[in-house]
Amino acid sequence: MDLNILWFILVCVLYIGYFFLEGFDFGVGMLVPLLGKKDEERRAIINTIGPHWDGNEVWLVTAGGATFAAFPNWYATMFSGFYLGFFLLLLALIFRGVAFEFRSKIGSPVWRNTWDKLIAISSFLAAFLLGVVFTNVVNGVPIDGNQIYTGTFFTLLNPLSIIGGLAVVVIFLVHGANFLSLKLTDGMRERANKAAKVMWVSALIIAAIYLIWIVFSTQAFVEKGFVGMIAPLLAAVTLVLSRVFMGMKKEGWAFSMTGLTILFTVASLFVALFPNVMISSTSPEFNLTIYNASSSPYTLKVMTIVAIVMVPVVVAYQIWTYIVFKKRVKADPETLHY
Repeated sequence: MDLNILWFILVCVLYIGYFFLEGFDFGVGMLVPLLGKKDEERRAIINTIGPHWDGNEVWLVTAGGATFAAFPNWYATMFSGFYLGFFLLLLALIFRGVAFEFRSKIGSPVWRNTWDKLIAISSFLAAFLLGVVFTNVVNGVPIDGNQIYTGTFFTLLNPLSIIGGLAVVVIFLVHGANFLSLKLTDGMRERANKAAKVMWVSALIIAAIYLIWIVFSTQAFVEKGFVGMIAPLLAAVTLVLSRVFMGMKKEGWAFSMTGLTILFTVASLFVALFPNVMISSTSPEFNLTIYNASSSPYTLKVMTIVAIVMVPVVVAYQIWTYIVFKKRVKADPETLHY
């Protein structure tokens, strides 16, 4: 395995980690005004992700940094061509973080309800935009021979990418509800479990439409044949299994299954892409690949050495934080921070 392939796999792993962790994070954010009937209940919901949400976002920074360092041409084309989309994503993440910190600074119901709605809206927007971006990367966008994106922002808002954005939103909602059923107590725990079951129906329908559409209509998947269908099929199986475990009230297994659904979905996109990193709808000759978009061999070698040392440390630290904050959260104002 050469270093170009290795770094393509590492970038894939980083984005999988981000989607898995921010998946329940965004899902919880969207559920704040839906499941929290009283202020202390909404505070309890937010506190389930309070110790983790900012750490989860580091995965996006790391994935973006790895993309920039290992495949600078990919980074340049994607971030310049999708500039407005990424700008809106950044705004959503900024307002979301501010809302978490500001909502409990003043006791006014109007103040807190406003920030709670902003948490839900920004979480929805971020999840939707991520789905749009990654769908377009696989589906193909207009790129010329100079590796320059020649479309507009509205080129990105095609029917397939919109379905992709909605699929990410509904899967994140189910993933977030399963996480809440693991972290909350008493009536709120039951409410989260019920919400997961209700939203699972929408997730199944929209995700099925998305996966069937992208697998059979995009050149990237068609060229891979049966190999390209393995991960989408596994994603469908794990999504169905998540509902089985919800019915059995095995909350940990249900959460694991929605997590695997996200893992297989993101992995399927990267499998379809390989060896490309961006597909040109203008001409296959203009595709960005792991070779024409990569850094020098020396740069990749140095990065590999750094990654071997640092990645295990970062992963171990994040696992430790989840162990430390593994206890369930009660809707008790005296013990809540946010």
